[in-house]
Amino acid sequence: MSPADGIGSGLPADRLRRIQALTDIGLARLEVEELLEELLGRVRELLEVDTVAVLLLDPSANYLVATATRGLEEEIRQGVRIPIGRGFAGRIAAERRAVTILEVDHSNVLNPILREKGVRSLLGVPLMIGNDVMGVLHVGSLQPRSFTDEDAMLLQLAADRVALATRARMSQAERTAATALQRSLLPGQLPTVPGLELAARYVPGGGGEVGGDWYDVFDLPSGRLCVVVGDVVGRGLQASVAMGRLRNAVRAYALLTEDPAELLRWLDRQVQHFEHNIMATVLCAVAEPGHVEVTVSSAGHPPPVLALPGMPSDLVEVPADPPIGLTGPRRRQNTVVPLPAGANLVLYTDGLVERRGEPLDSGLARLTAAVVPGPAETVCAAVMGRLIGNEPSADDVAVLVLARDAERGVAPLTLVEPAVPRALRGVRQAVRDYLRRAGASKEELADVMLAVGEASANVVEHAYGPAGGLLEVHLEMHGRTLTATVRDTGDWREARGTNRGRGTTMMHELVDAVRVDHDGRGTRVVLDKTLGGVGR
Repeated sequence: MSPADGIGSGLPADRLRRIQALTDIGLARLEVEELLEELLGRVRELLEVDTVAVLLLDPSANYLVATATRGLEEEIRQGVRIPIGRGFAGRIAAERRAVTILEVDHSNVLNPILREKGVRSLLGVPLMIGNDVMGVLHVGSLQPRSFTDEDAMLLQLAADRVALATRARMSQAERTAATALQRSLLPGQLPTVPGLELAARYVPGGGGEVGGDWYDVFDLPSGRLCVVVGDVVGRGLQASVAMGRLRNAVRAYALLTEDPAELLRWLDRQVQHFEHNIMATVLCAVAEPGHVEVTVSSAGHPPPVLALPGMPSDLVEVPADPPIGLTGPRRRQNTVVPLPAGANLVLYTDGLVERRGEPLDSGLARLTAAVVPGPAETVCAAVMGRLIGNEPSADDVAVLVLARDAERGVAPLTLVEPAVPRALRGVRQAVRDYLRRAGASKEELADVMLAVGEASANVVEHAYGPAGGLLEVHLEMHGRTLTATVRDTGDWREARGTNRGRGTTMMHELVDAVRVDHDGRGTRVVLDKTLGGVGR
């Protein structure tokens, strides 16, 4: 017995014919996009619903991505991504069963577009190939409606056809190319950064043809965070391949320098030498440990938007040096941007703000008006809703939002620096910023900085020979007690000269407790100081 026979028992003949239309052999001759379009139209008519949508699993298998729809075109144009296990579609994929919602509200639907469109009731089923979930097919009604078991069976029949056709039509070469391209466009997963929230969107423009826009976020060896947004001029496979090469080059040069301007200068030299037909705009930002400030350098890229609590959002005044690949080698500039608690920094590509026939300033004004301090995902969704909405973008759009947490205690700080004298300045600055966030008084700040500075200087002077090594400093609050750990992995040399070797005595005078541990892996100095006048 065929699925249509099982569903059709007891149904009127005209509805049976419409059900059998879902298994029409003529559909097999259609390409995937045409098949989805035709099936969605038939499902919408058959079930007498207002909306129908297909969401497919992305390469990371962590999100559902809006792929085809009737009545919810904004989902595709805004690049809607639903986490598996969350919201209506995410729940269907996680539970691998049909789900019905009689009355849509904030508690059962994650995607705000469904509520904005006035969808009242929903029915959804998983797209399955064997035991594997490929995505979700769901329908919606603008009027309250109780979907029946027969409705669910019919929708599952359509979902099975969508899943089989999609899998059959995607050749291995196409899947490999799509996966590789997606991985080059986006990080597999945004890193988890204590004290900082991250959110991102990427939407291809020009009818779905990918281009050269990208974003990237990664940790640096020192504990800093590097954030990059770029746009290669051009469209299609060639621009995407060039984008992938530039993205990888940025990561490689970030291991050589953590100065954004210097990094872009090296990237420009590579393009000038090896990639004569490439031009790109790039914005590179490096966040200091603790994220109290961000150093930004721009190679012809649109300026980021900074949103501070209680203040109107505004564009950051960043000098726009020439794009990558445009001119010969030249000095590039850095701009230090404060990022206080509760602030947002929004980076993007020009497809978000440029519109044919209107000044760029109009798009930038819409963007600044859309950015209000808040959680990264909320800000990202608001930006896409305000600037993209239901209008397809002619160009690719990449958006990356950084949201620094409001003050709720101080996250631990770890610094890893070369054990050379010039590194001590950066250590002192990071320790000073950390102590300020922890609420240390001026006297406490001076005592701890001097003690940590002495322990760090001892590592630079005594722990390593000519070959050098690493200095590690870790700060962490336990209630109101600060624990500072200074560590090396070398073998200490004896102090040289007169009046030397008194650093430990001085540290005991500056903090509440000092512990020095030596083992086969190096030396660790642990300093405890209770802030707020309690303790020593």
